[in-house]
Formats: sequence, structure tokens, C-alpha cells
Amino acid sequence: MKKPLFTPFCILAGFALSGAPALAAPDSKNDGKALFEQHCQACHAGGGNTMNPAKTLKKKELQANGIKTRDDIIKVVRNPGPGMTPFDQNTLSDQQAGAIADYVLKSFK
Repeated sequence: MKKPLFTPFCILAGFALSGAPALAAPDSKNDGKALFEQHCQACHAGGGNTMNPAKTLKKKELQANGIKTRDDIIKVVRNPGPGMTPFDQNTLSDQQAGAIADYVLKSFK
């Protein structure tokens, strides 16, 4: 006597058609690259500086200007020099400012 294969077939078909779970999209609210593109790229595209070409985001020039750490970048974001828009905590949270700082430090060598 043959056993019905309909039920196991339906179960397997259901698993096959359900597909893999979707991967979570990066949280753009805290993604350094996305935040940089939104808030900084207009003046700092490619790590440059349209307002003051001597103050790029390249590691060597950051260090020459006393900016060596994540916290140093956050301080400049909060209280920049002339020509740069300040970003207070209403615009960028500390976590977001830190994400931008991390992105800058790893991206512009």
C-alpha cells in the first residue's frame, strides 16, 4: 500500500516558497556613511573641503589641525570654526555624531 505524499509535499513546498527572511536594512539614522552623505558631503565630498582646501578630512591634515580622535571630530562638529555649520544635538545626536566621526576616521586616509 502506498503512503500519501501530499502532506509532506505541501509542507516542503510551503518552506520553499516562503523564501529566506529579509535582511535588516542598515539603520540610516545611525549609519555614519549615510549621515555623512546627508549632513557633510556637500562641503566635504571625497574627504575634501570646499570652504578651506587646507583642512580636508584626510588623516594627515586632521592630525595637523589637532584632530586625532573620534571625540575631537565630535567637538568640531558641535563647535566648528568659521564657515562650517554647527550641528547641535537637535540636529545630530551624540551617537550620530560619533557614527560620522567613525566613518571619517576609517574612510579618508
